[in-house]
Amino acid sequence: DLCFTLRESLKTQKNYIFYCQSCGDIIVKDRKFLRVLPLPSENWSALVEEWCCHPNPFARSTLHPQHDDCFLGDTFFLLNTGNESYKTKENTRVICKRCKRMLGETVSSDTIKYYVTEVIFRPSEESFSTTPRSQFVQSMVAQCLVELSSTKSTFRFTIEGDDGKTYILIWLLNSDTLLVESLGSSSSHSVLTLFGDIFMPNCGPVGTWNAVKVLYQPCVKSRNKDLADAWENDIGVHSLKFPSETCLELLLILGLSTTSLPPSLRCMNSFQVRNSCY
Repeated sequence: DLCFTLRESLKTQKNYIFYCQSCGDIIVKDRKFLRVLPLPSENWSALVEEWCCHPNPFARSTLHPQHDDCFLGDTFFLLNTGNESYKTKENTRVICKRCKRMLGETVSSDTIKYYVTEVIFRPSEESFSTTPRSQFVQSMVAQCLVELSSTKSTFRFTIEGDDGKTYILIWLLNSDTLLVESLGSSSSHSVLTLFGDIFMPNCGPVGTWNAVKVLYQPCVKSRNKDLADAWENDIGVHSLKFPSETCLELLLILGLSTTSLPPSLRCMNSFQVRNSCY
């Protein structure tokens, strides 16, 4: 149940509570939406100029949700602060009051962008249940890769932080991978991540997981800078933005997964190999 799409899970005319995924603190309480709409691609404004024979009618327009709206992007969703007692300044970080994690950032005085890797929502009648951090992060990132590859035929991605830096280059190989673990084998469960939980979700005695197979290159500390610059200027590469701390978490998850593979399967054409469960 870790893998779910926002478009399928967020329903109109239903009350939801939004939680900080890390600590469970309530971020938004009892919000009912009249509209749940996907945002257009990042190049939509430029495309409008190609469609119209007159000046772009949306040149000065911004896509900000009203109180009863939820707008969905590739890695985030936009909510209106509504009747809440505070207003925010543009381009400021939204921090969880309890665990101090970055949850998102403000887009305008009444609109907040929440990242899908930081906030989890549940219907108001359901209680919050904790999901191990590394399982959740890799599940949500895998979900983004699968959805974008199917809708935009994009298979190369840059993972960027909110600080504007590129942290990882990812090349999606297979989005239909199925991992099967032999019953009674505990080898995969002996490898723990930095966050204290195992790579794969606990799905009972079956021992199978949906996964994506990816190649990746780390870009921290100016590693692979020439390749990162080439990808940045390549129109076939899609950029995914997450909080910088989450980018580092993802890089650790990728690296620890690679070391769990046999040495002969860890690299391919200078890229490192990784299976991400979801």
